[in-house]
Amino acid sequence: MSDGGLDPARVTLHREGTGPALVLLHCLGVDHRLWDIATAGLERDFTLISYDFPGHGGAPPAGQGYGVEDLSAQLAALFEREGIARAHVAGISLGGLVAQHFAATHPARVDRLMLLDTTPRYTDEMRQMWVVRARQARTQGVASLLDSLLPVWFTPGFIAQDPPAVRYVRDCFAGDSGEAYALACEALGAADLRPLVPGITAPTLVVCGSEESPAFRDAAAWLAANIAGARSLTLAPARHASILEHPTEFVKAAREFLLG
Repeated sequence: MSDGGLDPARVTLHREGTGPALVLLHCLGVDHRLWDIATAGLERDFTLISYDFPGHGGAPPAGQGYGVEDLSAQLAALFEREGIARAHVAGISLGGLVAQHFAATHPARVDRLMLLDTTPRYTDEMRQMWVVRARQARTQGVASLLDSLLPVWFTPGFIAQDPPAVRYVRDCFAGDSGEAYALACEALGAADLRPLVPGITAPTLVVCGSEESPAFRDAAAWLAANIAGARSLTLAPARHASILEHPTEFVKAAREFLLG
């Protein structure tokens, strides 16, 4: 795995806190700083470990197309590089697909799992949406997507308040690489983890915003039903970035789940 941002040797890990390791996987278009907002306070009980996916934040872009399985392999290589035998893993959206794949294929590495506003496979309609978004990112830039995506990520009232979480997302999209974003869109559109998910053995918490799209609410229900013993948490009112709208509630629930 020597392709640019997929090369684990070129990945910078960010660590904060003390205690058991909690690996945090961000969503499309942003970077590891998402967790500064979403998990503030968890560093008192856990060593928070985060990094940027290819072409996001400070990570170099991938030189070619890749799949969720490649991001999962990158994560496995980082565990090896850092000598992490076992950790809790949490992922939102894109990061949630990587977390699903990793937990299913490396069960001995995952203690507890948190899947946040994610899906094992996008609906056919949403797969076509990824094609459109990839094309627009390449031709018009990622910032051109922001006005249509903010209402997907956040409820109207939250956007109107313009809190740090909304400003953070705006800033990320303004600086994103169109090609890097498009490659990640294509990875998401191609993913189908449904055959793997029932093999996940880690205790799992599935989190979803109350005002997520029906497709994501259905996906959360499917994940909870197909992972043995999984628990569900709904954050309200919230859309796709539920843990950014309600970080205090998420941190409380995450701490109880991970320490339980």
